[in-house]
Amino acid sequence: MKIRYLFEDKKPGIISKSFITVFVLMTITGLGPILFHNEGSCIAFDNVPGSFSQLVKKAIPSVVNVSIVKTEQMQQQFVSPFGENDPFNDFFKRFYGDQLPKSQKLRGLGTGFIIDKEGYILTNNHVVEGADEITVTLTDKTTFTAKVIGRDSKTDLALIKISGAKDLTPIALGDSDKMEVGDWVLAIGNPFGFNNTVTAGIISAKYRKNIGTTSYEDYIQTDAAINQGNSGGPLINTNGEVIGIDSAIYSQSGGSVGIGFAIPINMAKELLPQLKKGKIVRGWLGVAAQTISPDLQNKLGLKDSRGALVGDVTAGGPAAKSGIETGDVIVSFDGKEINDSNELPMKVAATPVGKNVKIDVLRNGKKKTFEVKIGELKDAEETKAPTPTNVKEKTNTELGFNVGDITPDIAAQLNLTQKSGVVIFEVDSGSPAEEAGLQAGDIVAEIDREKIANVNQFNKKMKNFKAGDTILFLIKRDGSSMFLTLKVEK
Repeated sequence: MKIRYLFEDKKPGIISKSFITVFVLMTITGLGPILFHNEGSCIAFDNVPGSFSQLVKKAIPSVVNVSIVKTEQMQQQFVSPFGENDPFNDFFKRFYGDQLPKSQKLRGLGTGFIIDKEGYILTNNHVVEGADEITVTLTDKTTFTAKVIGRDSKTDLALIKISGAKDLTPIALGDSDKMEVGDWVLAIGNPFGFNNTVTAGIISAKYRKNIGTTSYEDYIQTDAAINQGNSGGPLINTNGEVIGIDSAIYSQSGGSVGIGFAIPINMAKELLPQLKKGKIVRGWLGVAAQTISPDLQNKLGLKDSRGALVGDVTAGGPAAKSGIETGDVIVSFDGKEINDSNELPMKVAATPVGKNVKIDVLRNGKKKTFEVKIGELKDAEETKAPTPTNVKEKTNTELGFNVGDITPDIAAQLNLTQKSGVVIFEVDSGSPAEEAGLQAGDIVAEIDREKIANVNQFNKKMKNFKAGDTILFLIKRDGSSMFLTLKVEK
């Protein structure tokens, strides 16, 4: 019988009977650790758990089923059974329209875990958001009505509480920063309603961002199977401690494909005191940060892509008051290095309001230091700029977009305070402009760090570019600004 090696080998071999006999004897007599060596490869089998059963028995009583009921308002639109063109359509609407249901009850299922004997339970915000009723079921099948204590959509965390339960079993909260890629983890939850389902895997990656589910992302990635209903459940280490909260999966089918994401427990522990108070207060710097792409690095003359590029500075905000400008690259915040733009918002948000911090920036290749008093982040409604219509004069480019001067009429359509400048009217599908990220309604504020006041200036600047060049735009969009690069096709 051929037995393949358990590690990667250039030449699959055969394990002899005598070797198997020695292997079994050493295992029985406890003469381990047992190692397999082959051309420099090594696997230590004493580090591979034989069973997770004791770990599961300890953790299961802390995991709860969270079921919710919420009301969804329905859009009433009565149509005659004979179609919209039925001459008696108005008759049916008048006499039968009020019989349509005005709302419907939706039910959802998730998971949570008990963190103390007082009945506090951590779960996902998307599990309980908008719920009219929240029911928590313990492992002994007893049920309790829960209430939301605090929730945060920006991190997808929620804290709920049950009252009257006795002998609750809290689970220990670990340190997610100490976990390493390759460490064993277990996910416990209620996927598709199958209570107390346990799956095992490893940490596949750390610090995953740009998942697109929350504003502040620093996910742990795991291949432990996570499915619908696992949301809010614990991801635990081999010490039985929670190191993550299962939150999202990457899947085209809706089922697990071995790419799941969990919120680091350290993020939850940091916000827990505020969740208990029912309000999250975050620090605010007043800048919009961008990742430095290779093209941006080259156009801005930067030595490397380290740091967060300031694409926009909020007028009157903390950064603006201290002297930070658009185009600066923030490389250090409050004594901590900023290697990527995604790091900055999380560090700022975690900074106490009113604290004075030092920020190091690169401006035109030179280092500058500013002292900034951190403000409080306020929730603002997102607005989308409308696309200008009834445009009479356009200047077409060969890069797939056309522009025009900002006239009083255009300014009124776009709700602009400025009365001059250049606005993009249309962007062709599949064009270099679309690939660069330009959109209709964008205002071209700068080209290669030179301010653009009108179409004539725009045209003169654009004539200087030839095939193979990269153009640096500063674009204003939806009340903010950003840098974009566009390559001129050869």
